[in-house]
Amino acid sequence: MTESPGVLFDRLLDVMARLRSPGGCPWDREQTRTSLKPFLLEEAYEVLEAIEAGDPRALEEELGDLLFQVVFHSRLAEEVGEFAMAALLRRLIDKMVRRHPHVFGDATVGTASEVLVQWEAIKRREARASGPPRSVIDGVPRSLPSLLRAQRLQAKAARVNFDWPDARAAWAKVEEEIREAGDALASGAAERIQEELGDALFSLVNVARLSSIDAEEALQGAIEKFRRRFTAMEAGLAARGESVDAVSPDALERAWEAVKAQERGRGAP
Repeated sequence: MTESPGVLFDRLLDVMARLRSPGGCPWDREQTRTSLKPFLLEEAYEVLEAIEAGDPRALEEELGDLLFQVVFHSRLAEEVGEFAMAALLRRLIDKMVRRHPHVFGDATVGTASEVLVQWEAIKRREARASGPPRSVIDGVPRSLPSLLRAQRLQAKAARVNFDWPDARAAWAKVEEEIREAGDALASGAAERIQEELGDALFSLVNVARLSSIDAEEALQGAIEKFRRRFTAMEAGLAARGESVDAVSPDALERAWEAVKAQERGRGAP
């Protein structure tokens, strides 16, 4: 007979408790919230890689590893009397029901955008009821990759109509920021250059968002393209008995353009 998810989840909690017990695993027993932070981040990124690869078996495994990190942190909290998994799950369920009144209540929304507006309004009401007012752009972790954090902040602001009308309007701001970055570069002032480049990058994220493009994925694609072309350039030079650190800049440029031409011939991006 197939075991239910609930039964299996209880077994997972028992496994975690055993690992942390006096007779359990020495490595698991010495872990702390701080020591686990890199693993939590790593497992989240491995889930993303499995999604990008379109590999359901890998996704199944990586989601399991990420779930284990959640269980691990919950166990640490339970051991010091802060909260247990049952409280975590109850709070999560209550929040999801409360923030979906169009599903579990009598509210009505017509589009996904309306759902997001409603979600933010509910969050603000909850925040006012529990303490000092929060900004509408609160709740975006500082630890997110910068492009993703910028996009999330912009999206939150857009939900209260603080936004550009479209991507073309946002592009005009990019051109303005690039000119200012060029002026800063000419000045040679490092702090000003950093600020203006940051403004230009932030403006580019707006254009990506308004074009329904994920800025983080766009940059990852550019990084991968550069990696692919650079390694191909290295291989091409090596085939002629040369290396990237021994040829002239002009030779590197010619080799780079040759790789790009080959890719275009194969229809590569």
